[in-house]
Amino acid sequence: MCPSRSLISPLLSSVLLFALQASAQTQPDAKTSPIEEGSVVRLEYTLTDDGGKVIDSNKGKDPLVFTQGRGQIIRGLEKALLGMHEGETKHVTVLPEEAYGIQDPKAVLELPKDRVPPDVRVGTWLRGRNQNGQHIQALVKEIKENIVVLDLNHPLAGKTLIFDVKVLSVTPAKTD
Repeated sequence: MCPSRSLISPLLSSVLLFALQASAQTQPDAKTSPIEEGSVVRLEYTLTDDGGKVIDSNKGKDPLVFTQGRGQIIRGLEKALLGMHEGETKHVTVLPEEAYGIQDPKAVLELPKDRVPPDVRVGTWLRGRNQNGQHIQALVKEIKENIVVLDLNHPLAGKTLIFDVKVLSVTPAKTD
């Protein structure tokens, strides 16, 4: 018995769509080294949110330079780059858990109003240091009579991030 045409058409459409998406990525140059643990990578990227709004881009600017596997970029992007070659491009979706984490409702700090600048407004980002001396930033969520409520979540926490990347160069890991 031959499958009906109405069942074949969606299947063929799916296969064709997959093939078109796969072909949208450029193919690697076989002469270059793949990105692996310890590789020094130069990368061009555009970062958008899941609504298509551009958050950041280095196109036409200096490349992002990092060492693969050292935690210098977000985990989800680092995983997606593994095995790519110089000249290769890729569209990468990174879920919050593999980026800046999910929003933590407990990441809130209340400070006496006299410990923040007097002209502070709701929506202002403040920078400071925690007890360990690490740099932190906090969003002013609320201003009460004597208290300022700060949100310590990363600005991109809870967001799905979309990267369009191009590997500009890969320097192989040094083997000593």
